[in-house]
Amino acid sequence: MGHLNIEIKARSDNQESVRKILREKGADFKGIDHQIDTYFRVPHGRLKLREGQIENFLIHYERQETKGLKSSSITLFAAPVKSTLKEVLTKALDILTIVDKKREIYFIKNVKFHIDAVEGLGNFVEIEAIDNDDTIGKDELSKQCDAYIKLFNIKQDNLVAASYSDLILEK
Repeated sequence: MGHLNIEIKARSDNQESVRKILREKGADFKGIDHQIDTYFRVPHGRLKLREGQIENFLIHYERQETKGLKSSSITLFAAPVKSTLKEVLTKALDILTIVDKKREIYFIKNVKFHIDAVEGLGNFVEIEAIDNDDTIGKDELSKQCDAYIKLFNIKQDNLVAASYSDLILEK
């Protein structure tokens, strides 16, 4: 089943400050995940297989590529670890690109935070306000995202429109 997200991605040279704020706010730290995201060529949206120690998902999403708040529709499939799923997908579909990142994962209520170090791209912060059961709504998700943008002092010119996959393909 899919769900709605409102999210931002920003280049970050102040990750320690974001960490400190998250700790002060009592964020639930899920850990550091080394994630390999394999993106596949598909006719609609994006399809990636995320392989990590914490998160393992086949993810399909459609998202506006804008610098500010982006809404996305996401469908997750919990991918079995050490399954043949990657082999099946690789035989059926062309690989578009691979994103290799170290990701710190935090939650405050329904808002997920990522502090990322992406191979070949640098450091980023992501904020994802998530509505898993259609009870929060787009307006409230947007307000949550905006509040954390201000709290983390994220500048407009640090906001990134493209996905990591696009940024790697541009290089």
